[in-house]
Amino acid sequence: MQLSAEPIIYGLIFISVLVLVEGIYLTVFGKSISLNNRVNRRLELLEKGTAREEVMEQLRKEMHQHLNVKGIPLYSLLASKAQKANIAFSPRALVLIMVMLSALAFLGLTVGTAASLPVRALVAVVMGFGGVYVWINGKAKKRMKLVEEQLPDAVELMVRSLRVGHPFSSAVSMVAKEVADPLGSEFGMIADEAAYGREISESLKDLAERMDMQDLRFLAVAVTIQQQSGGNLAEILEGLARVIRARFKLFRRVKAITAEAKWSGTFLSGFPIVVIVMINVIKPDYYDSVKETIFFVPAALFVAAFLIINVFFMKMMVNIKV
Repeated sequence: MQLSAEPIIYGLIFISVLVLVEGIYLTVFGKSISLNNRVNRRLELLEKGTAREEVMEQLRKEMHQHLNVKGIPLYSLLASKAQKANIAFSPRALVLIMVMLSALAFLGLTVGTAASLPVRALVAVVMGFGGVYVWINGKAKKRMKLVEEQLPDAVELMVRSLRVGHPFSSAVSMVAKEVADPLGSEFGMIADEAAYGREISESLKDLAERMDMQDLRFLAVAVTIQQQSGGNLAEILEGLARVIRARFKLFRRVKAITAEAKWSGTFLSGFPIVVIVMINVIKPDYYDSVKETIFFVPAALFVAAFLIINVFFMKMMVNIKV
């Protein structure tokens, strides 16, 4: 039995690309961009002696830099997710990282495989861009999940602050000081902008659109309506906190109910690919008798198309809207 290590080498190179991206990010920015810090990034910058205005400008630049360059080819696919993940790398730095990782992947493919030059170049570019995309997508999902979990507590903290007589701007500042990242720095930006004259409702709308989160839109609308027509903001926000918690509970319940179906879909989508890889590893010459025929390439493309369609259909079947 002849073994081929090439499929394993492809997988190891892609994993290495992901590890390199994370390593570069942590090397450049260290723990300052970690979402596990008890002190949020804005307060950490202020504690270092940086002026409040400089901190605000720095954070605003990071929060809007990716959407400002959506016109760059290919980068538009990354811009929205990079914005939600609040990646501290500039767009130019991310493009350079993709080029560097593609070059390293090409070098690894050249050393470890016998693929032709066009195939190595194409796979290297896909690995460089795809690795960065997968990394950013994971960061965005993690950050959005944390924001969803922190939001009800932040709203209830504002309610308690309002009930003891503080103005709404002070309630927002309280959230900025007491809540960890990512929501702590986001509300700190709102507090800073309010201190320099911007309407809090406008800042909340901007945050809701940037994060593309329905619960934040509810918060922005509630504050806007109260400012225009009056009313007891503490009671409004208390009701909103209950609604957000109920929605979050329902999302968790739906997630638990559909977990088995999602894992089944993932297995059915990934099993054919694993089988193909294992066949190439265990018996590399398995397709030698048919790959020179005129039907081999069309059949391979036909199977690949159905595998891709299967992935989309499996995802649609378990993507329940709440």
